Amino acid sequence: MPRDPRYDILFEPVKIGPVTTKNRFYQVPHCNGMGRLHPDSMVAMRGMKAEGGWGIVSTEQCDFHPTADTTSYCETKLWDDTDIPYLAGMCNEVHKHGGLAAVELVHNGHDTGNLYSREVPIGPMDRPVTWLNHPVQARAMDREDIRAYRRWHRDAALRARKAGFDIVVVYAGHDGTMPSHFLARRHNQRTDEYGGSLENRVRLYRELLEDTLDAVGDTMGVVARFAVDEMMGPDGLEWEGEGRDAIEMMAEIPHMWDVNVADWDNDSMTSRFAPEGYQEEYVAFVKQVTSKPVSTVGRYTSPDAMVSAIKRGIVDLIGAARPSIADPFLPKKVEEGRIEDIRECIGCNICAAWNNVSAPSRCTQNPTFGEEWRKSWHPEQIAPKEFRIACAGGRCRAGRS
Repeated sequence: MPRDPRYDILFEPVKIGPVTTKNRFYQVPHCNGMGRLHPDSMVAMRGMKAEGGWGIVSTEQCDFHPTADTTSYCETKLWDDTDIPYLAGMCNEVHKHGGLAAVELVHNGHDTGNLYSREVPIGPMDRPVTWLNHPVQARAMDREDIRAYRRWHRDAALRARKAGFDIVVVYAGHDGTMPSHFLARRHNQRTDEYGGSLENRVRLYRELLEDTLDAVGDTMGVVARFAVDEMMGPDGLEWEGEGRDAIEMMAEIPHMWDVNVADWDNDSMTSRFAPEGYQEEYVAFVKQVTSKPVSTVGRYTSPDAMVSAIKRGIVDLIGAARPSIADPFLPKKVEEGRIEDIRECIGCNICAAWNNVSAPSRCTQNPTFGEEWRKSWHPEQIAPKEFRIACAGGRCRAGRS
């Protein structure tokens, strides 16, 4: 069937710095329980998204230094050049279908116990590690540590370009990243130029964006992924307060803004408690203060809701994690006029539940998710059951396998 012209806007290209995405469908970074532990599975899963028409396909969070070791979670990592080959494999699969490959660089600061690397955790302040009650203490970074951290991030961006990525996502969200820890008053009680005022607390994130632009911004898109509201009232960032102020301070620095709410429980609320597009009220201001493209998430599954968000000036790109899991071919189904065939994400979060126990994720709507490589399962090409005859003890019976 021909595409409904109402949805033509979803297939317009969008320029992100020096690169251009073929449409407005952006598979935002999402964890999957495969990562560096099951790289072939991760590569095949991301490639399936690109085959399904997503214009941008991103990794999950990718830690870039031994002091950012996310063990026991199965994320990707980019510590040195030995990590390039499997990530290059993902880029190749995404490029094969005309998509842009994005990598989300992350350092989880005082959240990481560095169980594999055994490095001392670092962060804005001396404090216990908060992630999974790891029995270690994070130490406060001095100025030399901060300079080293910026260098590690820059080096990782250069390695990402070598791997073939088109976009670097600089991550400051979900109350679980070094820049978000520096930004939050409850995590940052420093008295130097990186603490105190909002301008000081946002300094590290601004420097990371500027460093990344300087290193790779001539050939790669640089995306700021930023939580504008922590849903904690005055105890955290609020979109009507410091969340908005921070965006305004850096409005024109990155090539694109990917904005959401924090922490993860709020960002990925279930359909039982939040309707489609529920984050719009928190992020609607961003396009008013920047000329750069803007994306957000909100369990978008209806092309009508997507078009509405674009036409109302909320976003330029539709971000999706869970909907891209439930139906990797959502963009192609819209493009081919097969709206009724979309497998709608129901927001049950079983995908996250399995990742949270460090196992490959699964999906109630898409049983092929996570099995694209191991079993060669394809969400749109399901082979018929084979008819077989089983015999035992001289007696035979027919059945399907």
